[in-house]
Amino acid sequence: MDLKELLKDIKTQFRLSMNGVVSQSMREKGLNYKLNFGVELPRLKQIAALYDKNHDLAQALWKEDIRESKILASLLQPINSFCPDIADIWVENIPNIEIAELTCMNLFQYLPYAPSKSFQWIASDDEMFQICGYLTIARLLTIKGDMDERSSSEFLDQAIVAIEDGSYQLRKSALLAIRKYINFSEKNAFQVCRLVEPMKDSNKESEQLLYNMVKEEVEN
Repeated sequence: MDLKELLKDIKTQFRLSMNGVVSQSMREKGLNYKLNFGVELPRLKQIAALYDKNHDLAQALWKEDIRESKILASLLQPINSFCPDIADIWVENIPNIEIAELTCMNLFQYLPYAPSKSFQWIASDDEMFQICGYLTIARLLTIKGDMDERSSSEFLDQAIVAIEDGSYQLRKSALLAIRKYINFSEKNAFQVCRLVEPMKDSNKESEQLLYNMVKEEVEN
């Protein structure tokens, strides 16, 4: 099939698998899309398995303002043709936290330049770039392990600022990354404990949130 036929075939799969209850639930939770078939994630993975990874197809799917198209794009995009500039373009077009989380899980964490790119993103002034940066770092800490001393200092400095000044979703993604960092080693846990100890009696909600999260992770 050519590209046009592939897109038509995929959209037919979406329609056959649509779930109005799931779609409505997402709208009620604020996850708005131009078009949302409500296809559940296990089914989307089954649909993706019907097709070979294809750069042109993934790019065409990503351009669609359809929830399922963007998720499938992240599953069908080959790693070797996904250059850093395209990664930035994709982040610019991420509409909400669901797509951010799934794109980081399905694609961004596997990119060979993911470590450097994620640090560029957390230093951005754009909130979605920062969110994707922290979500990617969280996954890298899980699959690739620790970071060097300079990188860890930069990461923690940026993450604490994000927690103190960021929105709910940015704060949540930065907290997740710090949690993964703590859980990697006792050395990391000790380093973060020293950083947050002065926040113990802070009047700031964000600092109390960070302190209590770290305390809970270390005690458990």
